Amino acid sequence: MTTAAFYLILIGKYPIFSPYFVFLQSVMLTDQPLIYRDKPLMTSTPPLIDVAREGNVATVTLNRPEKRNAINDAMRNALIDALNEVNADDAVGAVVLTGAGRGFCAGGDIGGMLERLEAPRGRVGFNGWKRQKQTHRLIATIYHMDKPVIAAVNGAASGLGCDLALACDFIVAGPAASFSMTYLKRGLIPDGGGLYFLPRRVGTTRAKELIFSARTVVADEAHMIGLADRLAATETLLDEARDWAQSLCFGPPSAVALSKSIVNRSVDLTLETVFALGSEAQSICYASDEHHAAVTAFLDKKSR
Repeated sequence: MTTAAFYLILIGKYPIFSPYFVFLQSVMLTDQPLIYRDKPLMTSTPPLIDVAREGNVATVTLNRPEKRNAINDAMRNALIDALNEVNADDAVGAVVLTGAGRGFCAGGDIGGMLERLEAPRGRVGFNGWKRQKQTHRLIATIYHMDKPVIAAVNGAASGLGCDLALACDFIVAGPAASFSMTYLKRGLIPDGGGLYFLPRRVGTTRAKELIFSARTVVADEAHMIGLADRLAATETLLDEARDWAQSLCFGPPSAVALSKSIVNRSVDLTLETVFALGSEAQSICYASDEHHAAVTAFLDKKSR
């Protein structure tokens, strides 16, 4: 029986776990990887999102420095597309997300806010609902990527910008980095995942304080309270983030993706459920070429 046939049987037999098999189309069953040439993935001029690859690491850069990388509809859609392309590329093992210029991301673009206020009263709610769906799609795309994602926060990460960083697996902060949940200043609640991610990083009580006060947290405090995982100097921020990302690329993509998918949910699951999900994931790993090669090499080494 071929490996591909084995996976298809598992999917049919255990449909409840099918989300864990989606990545197989791009990671294990695809033999035509996305090809990077000597130019970014996005080809618009200037690109709203710039993607560059070095080794096994793709660096995705928000590219509206004149707006402190505030996210409008076009940029949000371009970022989703770029992340999906990177996720489908077998040559990429990890991702770094950062911002061009002096800011990481200033949050939602003010133009979208003005557009919302000027819309007919009867359309405000529905228009907002549609925009929310796209915002949630962006955050979910980051969070559910099969590869580790590191936010290299080079400046202010405000509102939705803070949520973007929180959706990543790890955060490296430069000296100019700052984090603020500014939503209440606009009469809004955190709608980009902060209500989910922030308590898991800093605890419920501190998350409430940061949301209710909307205060700014600078890099040193962010590191102290667990909002940022590492600190780096301005001139080495990207290099350190890329080096860290590269160090996370040594494992088989299938094992990394499956582990991440389960860990992301583990806080909300019982031990028995995690065991069950782990058993299903391990069955995939047992049948993988990477596992076979690793065990064979280990046994050959022991026999010498």
